[in-house]
Amino acid sequence: MTIDKLKEFYSAERFRPFVFRMPDGRKIPVHSREFILPAPSGRTVVVFQPDDTMNIIDLLLVSDLEITSVKKSGNGKRK
Repeated sequence: MTIDKLKEFYSAERFRPFVFRMPDGRKIPVHSREFILPAPSGRTVVVFQPDDTMNIIDLLLVSDLEITSVKKSGNGKRK
């Protein structure tokens, strides 16, 4: 995984949540732009979770980025 590929997901006009898939089977979700912080070198990123835990990810070890579906409300109407 390269920082340029990550920037495509991160900078999309309409952000969609995505998941880092790691070679060991772990899945690390990115819920919004505010939850991810790339290092200046571009090799690592820090991903924060809603419970204030964080993951430090070496982008060279990421096997895939998976776009997750956006959850809709039960009745399909916008609020």
